[in-house]
Amino acid sequence: MTIHAPTARLSVPVEAFRLENGLDVVVVPDRRAPVVTHMVWYRNGSADDPAGKSGIAHFLEHLMFKGTARWPAGEFSKIVAGYGGQENAFTSFDYTAYFQRVPKEHLRAMMDYEADRMTGLSFDEAVVAPERDVVLEERRMRVDADPAAQLGEEFSSALFVHHPYGTPIIGWEHEIEGLTRADAFTYYQRFYTPENAILVVAGDTDLDETRKLAEATYGKIAARGEAPARKRPSEPDPRAERRVSLSDPRVRQPSLRRGWLTPTYLSGDRGEVFALELAAEILGGGTTSRLYRRLCAEEEIAAGASAYFMGSMVDRAAFQLSASPRPGTDMAKLEAGLDAALATFLADGPSELELARARTRLVAETVFARDSQSSLARIFGASLAVGETVEDVLAWPERIESVTREAVIEVARRYLRPDRSVTGLLLPAA
Repeated sequence: MTIHAPTARLSVPVEAFRLENGLDVVVVPDRRAPVVTHMVWYRNGSADDPAGKSGIAHFLEHLMFKGTARWPAGEFSKIVAGYGGQENAFTSFDYTAYFQRVPKEHLRAMMDYEADRMTGLSFDEAVVAPERDVVLEERRMRVDADPAAQLGEEFSSALFVHHPYGTPIIGWEHEIEGLTRADAFTYYQRFYTPENAILVVAGDTDLDETRKLAEATYGKIAARGEAPARKRPSEPDPRAERRVSLSDPRVRQPSLRRGWLTPTYLSGDRGEVFALELAAEILGGGTTSRLYRRLCAEEEIAAGASAYFMGSMVDRAAFQLSASPRPGTDMAKLEAGLDAALATFLADGPSELELARARTRLVAETVFARDSQSSLARIFGASLAVGETVEDVLAWPERIESVTREAVIEVARRYLRPDRSVTGLLLPAA
């Protein structure tokens, strides 16, 4: 068996600077096509919603498209479409982002628009109330109509019993109903400031051009002072195994999920988090993974099996395994199979070949991301929004390459214990 030598750092010609008002700017030149991706990231997400006001970050994302005095609602979207571009936005636990992808000659217009709605958003009550109803309908469609989404909310609430990561990003229905114009305006004034924002421009541009345009648009926004501090409760360490189960007549494919709390790149030992990335890839990263081979190919009790882990969170991360049974396999047998596969992994650890393959796959995914300017913009924006640095992104491949088999075994045994776990079962109605 040949284990390849550690790879080089991620080779991306990225540069960064900060405007006088505190706005961070990241530039990723890519001259292959005359197109640019323009993204503005705010260092706040649903986990920063005030107590009793869940969903306010996502609600404000909707309101950000309702216009300013300069750009009435819908006008700028028509302009972007006229350029042949695309625009959208998304809210996560730790950040909210807005983006456009347009021909490069329209980059100035994108900056001009985002700078305008950073400070001049309209808050007409005639717009706020109907948009709240839109969010409520979105929740009904995504959650109330989907048993898997309902279980997901209960599962997260059991995993994060005190931290707002246990609250859905879209918010609880009864709290969305109570959101007001004043709530949205207060939240907007607190978080939508240049000190709390990151501008990422990837594509057919360079540092000098981007700096000139950024200073002429975003640079006109007055500094507010220090960036707002995140105020979140800390999640206590789990002490007991927990289980949640949901039965619904709409369920056609039962499923099992199991999760554990783990550290993140920001909240714990970074070496542990790199090892957890590899543990997730080895256990559930595709059809060659440990769980898929054992449960689906060898024992033939599962129709699918996977693992999920994302260490780029501000406070705590969730490490999750999931599986769905084959027809005729009951959930007890599937869970016993998952338990046995995990026990074997914890006892013996991965083979050197499994570790080498997992390293290669993870690094390859990151390297391939260089071919997409929008992917690069998202990688750098998301990383900086949770407190990482450009250097952290560039050094990620070589840090993954440096993880040893012993480190993977140690971190898996420390965190993937039954007494720390939450198990979720999605079942058809009896």
